[in-house]
Amino acid sequence: MLILAGAGSGKTKVLTTKIAYLLDERDISPVNILAITFTNKAAKEMKERIYNLIGREAFRLQISTFHSFGLKLLKENYDRLGLDKNFNVLDADDSLTLVKKIMKNFDIDTTKFSPKAVRNVISSNKNEMISPEEYHKFVYTDFDEVAEKIYIEYEKNLRRSSVVDFDDLLILPIELFDENKDILAKYQEQYKYVFIDEYQDTNRPQYILSKMISAKYKNITVVGDADQAIFTWRGADYKNILNFEKDYPNSKMVVLDENYRSTKKILEAANRVIKNNKLRKEKNLWTSNDEGEKIVYYRAFDEMDESNYVIKEIKKLLDEGVSPKDICILYRANAQSRNVEEAFLRNNISYRVVGSFAFYSRKEIKDLVAYLKLINNNKDDVSLLRIINYPKRGIGLKALENLELEASNSNKSLFECLSSGKELEFKNIIEDLSKAKETMSLTDFIDLVLNKSGIKEDLENEKTLEADIRLENLEEFKSITKSVEENDGIVSLSDFLDELSLVSDVNDQKNDSNDERVSLMTIHSVKGLEYDYVFIVGMEEGLFPHINCLESRDELEEERRLAYVAITRAKKKLFIINARSRLLYGKVDSNVPSRFIAEIGDDLFDQIKKDGIIRDTQGTKENRNVEKENDLKPGDVITHEKYGMGVVINIEGPIATISFSKDGVKKILKNHKSISKINN
Repeated sequence: MLILAGAGSGKTKVLTTKIAYLLDERDISPVNILAITFTNKAAKEMKERIYNLIGREAFRLQISTFHSFGLKLLKENYDRLGLDKNFNVLDADDSLTLVKKIMKNFDIDTTKFSPKAVRNVISSNKNEMISPEEYHKFVYTDFDEVAEKIYIEYEKNLRRSSVVDFDDLLILPIELFDENKDILAKYQEQYKYVFIDEYQDTNRPQYILSKMISAKYKNITVVGDADQAIFTWRGADYKNILNFEKDYPNSKMVVLDENYRSTKKILEAANRVIKNNKLRKEKNLWTSNDEGEKIVYYRAFDEMDESNYVIKEIKKLLDEGVSPKDICILYRANAQSRNVEEAFLRNNISYRVVGSFAFYSRKEIKDLVAYLKLINNNKDDVSLLRIINYPKRGIGLKALENLELEASNSNKSLFECLSSGKELEFKNIIEDLSKAKETMSLTDFIDLVLNKSGIKEDLENEKTLEADIRLENLEEFKSITKSVEENDGIVSLSDFLDELSLVSDVNDQKNDSNDERVSLMTIHSVKGLEYDYVFIVGMEEGLFPHINCLESRDELEEERRLAYVAITRAKKKLFIINARSRLLYGKVDSNVPSRFIAEIGDDLFDQIKKDGIIRDTQGTKENRNVEKENDLKPGDVITHEKYGMGVVINIEGPIATISFSKDGVKKILKNHKSISKINN
């Protein structure tokens, strides 16, 4: 079954009710059901809802993310994949650290070849299921050659250290099933009923894994919305949902197009925008909710005016008794938040930036987790290199280089090669802690690690505010272990690290109903959330839709889906704001309004405020002239400040395609200040 679930249509209720029906009415065993979601938060919510419907049987269901399910498969079959029982999982930062180490060992210039770019190539290849050997046929440039060399060594390092990266949690289960048909048959028999949420966000490995598990019984239900597919940049392929009926010819399709969240006017705006996309299944959201207020559109003078306007409107809402937690500001790029944040600070309004620097990404937390990982798996070279000289032990770079050379030549882990001096002292600390972990609670063990490693003493001796904050964060980490012990019953270090490896900064943002602050976030981060009052800032051509997407139909359609997601987050009132000129990334640009505003249509806007400028939050206004527009048409001759003389060959919306005598064909915003028309 394919369930096309529009925004706010109650897809989670449909999934949970169908699962409860199978258990309650059809007498299906909970151990025969596999439900996959995309975030830990969604998995937890689904399990809670099913528990409320059928009781304790819900706890026997396998409800998890793809990565959690992949990790479960690896833990249950580690020996078939040549892994140690206590293998560790590298996070994105650890993967980057490993790439940097390999580049250093190969003496590759990191200023010429970006480690992040190399890491991204490796991850992209793995998500497309392209091995290092297969990648060779795609190597054309110097960068490709470097990436290939590092990819090969990267995979060798993972296997030698008995660690896997996040991509492996999806790739290795497929390898496991390909090479062990008996194991595949066992899981097919166990999971006779498969449910996949957010199917439009599945990538190639997730798609293949779903098909493999469900191939025998074909009892697969997928839920999703191609109109909300906004993650192709990280490997998701929304065509999986468009092709579902081809993959399963006997499937049934159900369309959920009634929205229970937004007003009629907000939904009409969303429908008008998304209908301009060609690659989609036809669906028109409707609602029994009120007509609601028209959308407010404000055209600011610049980014300062934009943020001041937002503050002014938010103050009005707060004065009317609206709770700050019901207000959200959305932007296309993280860099846009700075001006808005400064305006909040100036006006003493509490806010939170969702998706900002995450707790688990803080240095002190990563240092502690590296100790825990090395204690759990002594072969973990990445963790060892992070902490062998933290706190300072007098182990120099030369000693580490010699250690790495010895490990490489003998095909051993770095830990096995520690044999004398300060290095041996460090080895003894880790071995002592490895023995102690078996006899202590997790929380008490964290205390022991902080003391025996010297981390706590080092920070206490620093006697700075920053060191005190780091100590507080390490204390807060014990709250996590305490919670895991009390709520989940986890007491083993290995199980705890498994849980920790699956924590997602971006996808698992809390929509905490007790957090009385205005929320600021990118549109990608708001997926799955909803607010009474939503402000979308920076709705300008070149910013949203992003300039990098203007020349590709597929990428422009993804930007439009992003606009659809942003609009449908609003329940009661939507504000759309943009600026004539904007200082961003160190330069000032003059921008025309986003094409999405024209697609919504003037009749849905309450008031198009084009000429005002708000200098402060008290509403003082000055009149400004609307910027002069270039009435360009094909055949016009223009001059450009940088490219010189050119001829307009095509106009599409606000974009002019211009042929320049020296620089060839360029696509440029037709009203950009750098263009002057020189003929009648």
